[in-house]
Amino acid sequence: MTEPAPSQLACPPPAPADVEIARLLGARSVVLVGMMGAGKSTIGRRLAMRLKLPFVDADQEIEAAAGMSIPDIFASHGEQYFRDGEARVIARLLDSGPSVLATGGGAVLRAETRERISRRGISIWLKAEADVVFRRVKRRADRPLLQTADPAATIARLIAEREPFYQQADIEILSRDVPHEKIVDECAEALHARLRAAAAAENQ
Repeated sequence: MTEPAPSQLACPPPAPADVEIARLLGARSVVLVGMMGAGKSTIGRRLAMRLKLPFVDADQEIEAAAGMSIPDIFASHGEQYFRDGEARVIARLLDSGPSVLATGGGAVLRAETRERISRRGISIWLKAEADVVFRRVKRRADRPLLQTADPAATIARLIAEREPFYQQADIEILSRDVPHEKIVDECAEALHARLRAAAAAENQ
């Protein structure tokens, strides 16, 4: 008897709720927003696997399009240039069919990007407190906005500036130090409830 491949053993059939999420999404994407270090890429990959959707990291796509790293883009061209490219890349990704899309922490600063996310996706804000963000990113050198004399104060300032935009997301999930699958479960449950409620309202 032929042994099943490891990938087959690791991928049980999707739960009925997950199948319904994918159906109700239609052509829309699940868009994760929130601060650096909130877990958008980590949670996004797991959520995409669960929903049988492609996972896309906007920052990686920006680097591929520019042919250089994000720190190098900031150093060579400045933040405004980066934000322009970021808006274009996110627009392209949202027009490319359903996926789970992890966005950069400042992506929602652009009104055009917020509008496009609202129109082409269902957004989930992974809300992380300042101390959690600082603990997760303080040793990383690939965060150009944190190359300051006081990174902790910079994080607090960025959160204060961005939270009014993050709060416009369709769903809010608290990112904290628990097993990743617990956060994924909470995202999926909230997504299912939101999509079912919207479908019921449309059918009334």
